Amino acid sequence: MKIRKLAAGLLVAGIALTACGKEGSPGGESDAEQANLSYEVAQNVDVKGSPTFQKMKQAGGPTIGVKDDQPNLGYKSGTTNEYSGFDVEIARLVAAKLGFEKSDINYKAVPSAGREQAIINGDVDYYVGTYTINDERKQQISFAGPYFVAGQSLLVAADNNDIKGKDDLKGKKVCSVSGSTPIQNVREQGLTENSNIVELQQYSQCVSQIKQGQVDAMTTDDAILLGYAAEDPDNLKVVGETFSEEPYGIGLPKDDKALRDKVNDILQEAMDDGTWQKIYDATLGKSGQDSEMPKLERY
Repeated sequence: MKIRKLAAGLLVAGIALTACGKEGSPGGESDAEQANLSYEVAQNVDVKGSPTFQKMKQAGGPTIGVKDDQPNLGYKSGTTNEYSGFDVEIARLVAAKLGFEKSDINYKAVPSAGREQAIINGDVDYYVGTYTINDERKQQISFAGPYFVAGQSLLVAADNNDIKGKDDLKGKKVCSVSGSTPIQNVREQGLTENSNIVELQQYSQCVSQIKQGQVDAMTTDDAILLGYAAEDPDNLKVVGETFSEEPYGIGLPKDDKALRDKVNDILQEAMDDGTWQKIYDATLGKSGQDSEMPKLERY
């Protein structure tokens, strides 16, 4: 799969840190609703052999793990209390094809470091939030997908002319979130000294530290960084080429193959019938960058 670099210019809404909540809070429509995104709710769905699906049915709806501070991917508006973004729409699509109404969904914001445990504990039924598929995580959970491929990049202060790419990070303080693939890449590749790596719980905290001059750069997937840069172009910019491949998957309980196969079928159908493209165009596609649809890696 080819690494693409999304163009700058993402249109974003305000960022607010939240915990969890039902869909449909009053206060206005999300960007996705304004784009008339909707999904037909499947009837009489049965995923034989899936304990997770039975759990969702008994609860009257799924609890979905998401991010809430990533512009145009997964965030919750502080004014409307609405979740929106590419990942959130993928999560809604899966729920609809499993037979659940939008109002049945309960969202739970889980930081990167807590994702595997939230799935293992059953705190969430599935997780959709810039979740890179890798072999280490597959030892604890399973993935459907990928449904998108991003690439690691760098965010710096707008007036920073010292960092133009990953090769300029030596001796610089670099921030990302605990438990994320990008921070592992920085450490494993020796891009800066361990003493200069700053791990926080939220990407928005790293952004604040850049603005305050406490760190020199933030690193994570280009799609996330470009959202922050577009929100505050006077103070932030994305630099350099992408230097990794980050295939995003839907996190699921490890031994629930029946549900994994079903979710993969849902994703494949969305890619084939144009639904995936509509979701992309209404969210990440606002940058004007053409999308590249990934190929599912079933296992």
